[in-house]
Amino acid sequence: EGIGDHGCEYMTGGLVVVLGSTGKNFAAGMSGGVAYIYDEQKTFKEKCNMEMVEHDTISKEDYENLRTLVRNHFSCTSSNVALEILNNWDKCKKHFVKVMPTDYKAALAKQAKNTKNGVKKSNVVAASVKW
Repeated sequence: EGIGDHGCEYMTGGLVVVLGSTGKNFAAGMSGGVAYIYDEQKTFKEKCNMEMVEHDTISKEDYENLRTLVRNHFSCTSSNVALEILNNWDKCKKHFVKVMPTDYKAALAKQAKNTKNGVKKSNVVAASVKW
């Protein structure tokens, strides 16, 4: 439920939820995907390498997906940490931090805009992300 130094280093896609503490240099080289960190103690921000990422706003849809992921984690592991978060969701959800690579976020925004205009999604993301 926690992660050591260099978590999500060089992450290029996918989704990570960390319900415990993180080590230093989190997200170094992270170019894709999304990470959610449960940061009740407010110690994460100084451990995150902000070179390629930002701490993004968590949307209502993000919270719904995040809650489902925490429920799944509890169902598979009987985690006391997950149970505590779920039982106090309205209070605890405010402690999550969303980590999003800046280039990836820009590519997704471009993809959403071009999808409205009829451009094929896969072409937009492949052409937009700086690998």
